[in-house]
Amino acid sequence: MPANRTERLLNLVIALLSTRRGFTKHELFDEIELYGEAPSTAAREKLFDRDKAFLREQGIPVESYSEETLYDQDNTVRRYRIRADQYRLPAVRFTPEESAVLALAASMWEQASLGSAAARALRKLQARGVAAEDAASMPLQPRIRTNDPNFETVWKATTTRTPISFGYRPAGRSSGKAADPGKAAPRRRSTVRHLQPWGMGSRFGHWYVVGWDVDRGAERFFRLSRMTTPVSLDEGSYEVPAGFTIDASLASLDRVFAPVTAVVRVQEGAAAELRLRADAAPVPSGQPGWEELTLTVPDLDALAADTAALGSRAEAVHPPQFRAAVADLLRLALAAQDRPVPAFTLVPRGPAPAASSTAAQSHLTRLLDLVPYVLGSQGADLEQTARRFGVTPAQLADDLNLLFVSGPRHYPNGLMDVNFENGQIFIDNAEDLSEPVRLGMDEAAALIVGLETLSSLPGVGTAPGLASALAKLSEAAGESGRVGTAVAARLAEPAAGAGVLDTLQRAIAGRRQLNLRYLVPSRDEVTDRTVDPRRVFSVNDLWYLEAWCHRSEGVRNFRVDRIHSVADSGPASWQGPDPDAAFPSGLFRPSDEDLLVTLILEPSASWVEGAYDAVRRADLSRGRSAAELRVGNTRWIPGFIARLGGGAAVAAPQELRRETQTWLREALANYPAGQADR
Repeated sequence: MPANRTERLLNLVIALLSTRRGFTKHELFDEIELYGEAPSTAAREKLFDRDKAFLREQGIPVESYSEETLYDQDNTVRRYRIRADQYRLPAVRFTPEESAVLALAASMWEQASLGSAAARALRKLQARGVAAEDAASMPLQPRIRTNDPNFETVWKATTTRTPISFGYRPAGRSSGKAADPGKAAPRRRSTVRHLQPWGMGSRFGHWYVVGWDVDRGAERFFRLSRMTTPVSLDEGSYEVPAGFTIDASLASLDRVFAPVTAVVRVQEGAAAELRLRADAAPVPSGQPGWEELTLTVPDLDALAADTAALGSRAEAVHPPQFRAAVADLLRLALAAQDRPVPAFTLVPRGPAPAASSTAAQSHLTRLLDLVPYVLGSQGADLEQTARRFGVTPAQLADDLNLLFVSGPRHYPNGLMDVNFENGQIFIDNAEDLSEPVRLGMDEAAALIVGLETLSSLPGVGTAPGLASALAKLSEAAGESGRVGTAVAARLAEPAAGAGVLDTLQRAIAGRRQLNLRYLVPSRDEVTDRTVDPRRVFSVNDLWYLEAWCHRSEGVRNFRVDRIHSVADSGPASWQGPDPDAAFPSGLFRPSDEDLLVTLILEPSASWVEGAYDAVRRADLSRGRSAAELRVGNTRWIPGFIARLGGGAAVAAPQELRRETQTWLREALANYPAGQADR
């Protein structure tokens, strides 16, 4: 946002807070000098209307009224103000236990915009006794991340009650006949849908939006990963039915998506992960060296991806749509892998540029948050404050200089006193901005949804302070708190066994050492590990145990659903970094022995860049990108490419590119044309 617009908006907020009676817009034009830069009266009035609308969009309650009831429709006499009681965060206080769960809820969001909203909310709550550092005391560190590119747009529409439209391809195929796995499988055609979103939530590892389908005239669910076009925000608004809750709607999915039984043929000694999930012991197959597994799953698409990732070592047998789905993934992956590699130049990967509206919101809210933060921590260190607000010291200095010159034009004594010459920040004479701004819709949503997600997890769900923190926050959020009935994220406990998360948490809390039987999928084998657990965290609905591995002599992450068994082996003998150190910023830890792999990513797989901490990247045509990843080994890459079903292809190194092509052809040989169900 240009500095002069930020200064104008900041001065507008200060002016509207400074008087109970309010100002007419012409009085504001005289009070705020920057409005005089507009080339005409009409342009100045349009500028004011845009500023007023922008502040309201950010949750700042700009109120208008008329003292002359006979001239109520005359905009020249209408007065504008911000009532302090509606602007300021209520004076609620949080205990240390409540602070810990609030900080944990804020740290859960890995989606860029919601992570920023949660961080802003936490800064505001600092004045109410909440400290971000308290999250480190929790042994369970869940994360909410989505790979769906339309997530943020659908989130915005849901929380602001804005209609949307999008292309959508339902699950299933165009007829009831079994598809020929050797050919391109006919899919249902994508159609444009128009929806009034009532709520959104995660279930079975996928995000869904539910609402009124305008085209069908009925309530419908839509899975975000099946949207085929970017989501558009449409005109208008709507009311959500009284009594609607997303939790009840998500529960109804259990009836809609009944479990399905599938049969997979696997090589003897292979497919260890599927064997862990099988309903019973494998049975002999009609082919020497092969066995058959029966699995009951709620999501056949996920099982198809897991089966495709095993390549030639596994073959989908039944039902026909399952077999065809695996063949589809392999065929599409091979087609993508066979395409020529386009020319591109990789550059270091940096943060995605924020949209202009997001940048405008970020700058203004940072300034409004900065004043109460410093007033509550006079003498705050400049560099530490810059890190807390996610900016450089130079950017923070610019913000402080802007605050120094902001205030009423005709009352110089009303200007804030800002001093940071010695690297410590002091602010005085800032009564109007002394209290944190009331939580905005996105800020309240990030924390409330985070707390409700925590409440469903073993161990954390019964943590002291969680219920009371949620009650206090909902009350403090006011109208913004209604999002709690519209959005829900549910992190499923891993299928490794009932209570496994609780078992791991107890081991962490008691500093106990554990013996694990652990599946290594890249080698397709089960290994024995002795570990000292550090913490448990989640990424993309998958749970991981971070621990010191005595076999590897280093910190390792273990996927919890791949733990075959766990047993206590006595007190932990931690040999790694401080177990109370900060939570790791990424799932993967770089090593001098890492290899570099470059992938070509379709828009549907753009999430790979962030999820796998891409080192360098490049933009390509049609929304595609190239991403360079650091990997410990490349054994898992062909299976990863198969799992994405055409969403990604190996571009370099050439040897790995050829290996992946060969791997996919060998896997596809299990699905000859004309054999739909074997």
